[in-house]
Amino acid sequence: MQAEDMESSMESPNLEFEYGDTDTLTAELSELYSYTEEPEFALNRDYFEEDFRSHARGRRWIELTVEEQRAYVMRLLDALEVTDRDKRLKVARAILYLAQGVFDECDTEVDVLHWSRHNVFLLYDMGIFTALLELLSMEIDNNQACSSAVRKPAISLADSTELRVLLSIMYLMVETIRVQTEDDRPEWRAAREAFKNELGAPLYNGEPFALLLFTMVTKFCSMNAPHFPMKKVLLLLWKTILFTLGGFEELQEMKVRGRERLNLPPLPEDSIKVVRAMRAASPPASAMELIEQQQQQKRGRRSRRPLVKQDSLDTYNERDPFKNDDARDEEEDPEDTDSGIEGEVDPLDRDVIIQPPPPPPPLRPPTERVNFPKGLPWAPKVREKDIEHFLETSRNKFIGFTLGNDIETLVGLPRPIHESVKTLKQHKYVSIAEVQIKREEELQQCPLTLGEEEVEETPTEMLYLGMLPNLSQYVIALLKLLLAAAPTSKAKTDSINILADVLPEEMPITVLQSMKLGIDVNRHKEIIVKAISALLLLLLKHFKLNHVYQFEIVSQHLVFANCIPLILKFFNQNIMSYISAKNSICVLDFPHCVVHEMPELTAESLEAGDSNQFCWRNLFSCINLLRILNKLTKWKHSRTMMLVVFKSAPILKRALKVKQAMMQLYVLKLLKIQTKYLGRQWRKSNMKTMSAIYQKVRHRLNDDWAYGNDIDARPWDFQAEECALRESIEKFNSRRYDKNKNGDFTPVDNCLQSVLGQRVELPEDFHYSYEMWLEREVFSQPIQWEGLLQNP
Repeated sequence: MQAEDMESSMESPNLEFEYGDTDTLTAELSELYSYTEEPEFALNRDYFEEDFRSHARGRRWIELTVEEQRAYVMRLLDALEVTDRDKRLKVARAILYLAQGVFDECDTEVDVLHWSRHNVFLLYDMGIFTALLELLSMEIDNNQACSSAVRKPAISLADSTELRVLLSIMYLMVETIRVQTEDDRPEWRAAREAFKNELGAPLYNGEPFALLLFTMVTKFCSMNAPHFPMKKVLLLLWKTILFTLGGFEELQEMKVRGRERLNLPPLPEDSIKVVRAMRAASPPASAMELIEQQQQQKRGRRSRRPLVKQDSLDTYNERDPFKNDDARDEEEDPEDTDSGIEGEVDPLDRDVIIQPPPPPPPLRPPTERVNFPKGLPWAPKVREKDIEHFLETSRNKFIGFTLGNDIETLVGLPRPIHESVKTLKQHKYVSIAEVQIKREEELQQCPLTLGEEEVEETPTEMLYLGMLPNLSQYVIALLKLLLAAAPTSKAKTDSINILADVLPEEMPITVLQSMKLGIDVNRHKEIIVKAISALLLLLLKHFKLNHVYQFEIVSQHLVFANCIPLILKFFNQNIMSYISAKNSICVLDFPHCVVHEMPELTAESLEAGDSNQFCWRNLFSCINLLRILNKLTKWKHSRTMMLVVFKSAPILKRALKVKQAMMQLYVLKLLKIQTKYLGRQWRKSNMKTMSAIYQKVRHRLNDDWAYGNDIDARPWDFQAEECALRESIEKFNSRRYDKNKNGDFTPVDNCLQSVLGQRVELPEDFHYSYEMWLEREVFSQPIQWEGLLQNP
């Protein structure tokens, strides 16, 4: 029995995955390069050594003093300004070799990362980033390259060489400087802050650096520049946003500070710590397990055994939940997989089952019992709106009239209602968003009394201001790329070609080359999904904290661009095989490939992949997409109904097979908000999922999520909800960002002398044509003075 238990736990283990802003630095650097770009590492080294040999006279880079290194970088910087395109590219490759850590002079991967870090801070200090930015702007505006790429039938790596080199150096600089280490020197810490402020401020053509990258994305998606290396652009864009605005832990700190500023009570718990402490539940049973379980139940009935506690049933129910699942997922109707009795009940569910007397002898020794902590992971929350609704219902029932938005008066209500209100108020939670909405309503109602709002110039505010005019284009472009990179997307002739920076000039001719390219293409798509999902989530979270209406406009653009069905389409695959995909070749990953001798690749070594239990980037992408879906649908009934209409329940339920607590939490949240619309039969046949929702998702004290008797379950006008939200967003944008705002309230100057005394700005050349203007506009125009005496 113990051996069986061990085998079962080995077949579907908990995934030891720790969610964070990014993967390890080594992994993030290796994902910048495609395997097809591998020969370019030697090319970068050769161009550097060719130039460096004449300068250093036999010495190596790592032997130079810092002053000598600075002098050489200054020489490279001067050479970047030559007009010859090929010479410029050679110099850029030499700079890229420095940023990559002069790997030919290093013996280990640690040395490569050490020298890469040293060189990157040196390059930044010498002003290389600004020079690269000018070159990047030139390449973006290079109409000749764009038009030749548009005419080409097939685009390859060769079409984007200059752009790839420039973007690679910039990415290495942003990512290396962004990551903070304990042994950083004080001048490096100062450089990090300066670089962060520089990237977030509108220093580049009056807008933040991220806006230039967004422009590249939209230009690529409009088919005007099909040669742009989109993976590198998206990775650089994501890391720039992450660096300038901050990651998830910084967001949590900003949220705490924001609540203090608004005099709101502190958060009941740190959500990051709570999620990290959670454990995964067992996945819902598959159809095969259900049949086996029903047969076992029949056998159990024949022996007339009394009802037993779940511990003793577990030994019968432990089967591999993922066996023979791939083919069935494709063939079965998703709705069918949800019917029937749930299989193995999670150990966390045991408290729900009542043990009858007398207890039967346990089948497992008592020493194997696992002690689970009591209590729920989240403190319950109640909105003020919920307390109002509860009191209105109670007053109607006991007194026969209502008092509007009054949550203090309890006259005439029985004692238990007093106790209920007291409990509700103890758990009352006011969010920053609610305060912002209330403040916005006041500013709209009393624009003159309250005066101008002071808007803090944060990096998020400056980014939103820059994105606002073309926001819908940016959102649509990102979703187009996400669709093109999704594993469930079929190749279509009109879809965007995202493989421009992975396909070689000469297509593979051997089976081994084809396998390598196949792995490279799949890895390339996975990295694009990872970058877009992380980027969208960061934007939503930062905009929500900055001002809720900034978040709402991005959300609405995402919803109108079909983001909800797109994410559901992404999850409508065998999610276990996606998360355990082995689309990587370890020996070709940077910096391993530049330090160690390259072993001979065989079909077997390519098929084996790495030894990891799961693919970090794919699990990260899945969690990000689920979090985006949660953000879009939370408290939005019309969008929740979209989940129901698109039959998301079976798709989401299949995602519960991934035994990772954070991913399960966000799947359960999405199931919870739509449970009341799925019907009694669905709830009855999915009791294990219902139980998991009770245990893992935060409770709203008077939310009848599990039953269809809530007032919101009745039909309503979906469009009215979105239109009202749109109206509020437009009022917010026009009040806060419209240059000609408050035109109706501008005071009029009625004093003739002050009007005539105002200085009027005239064009520079006006005095040349002044006499002609006077003749045409004044002297030749007859003035009817008597018209002034007549009554209008």
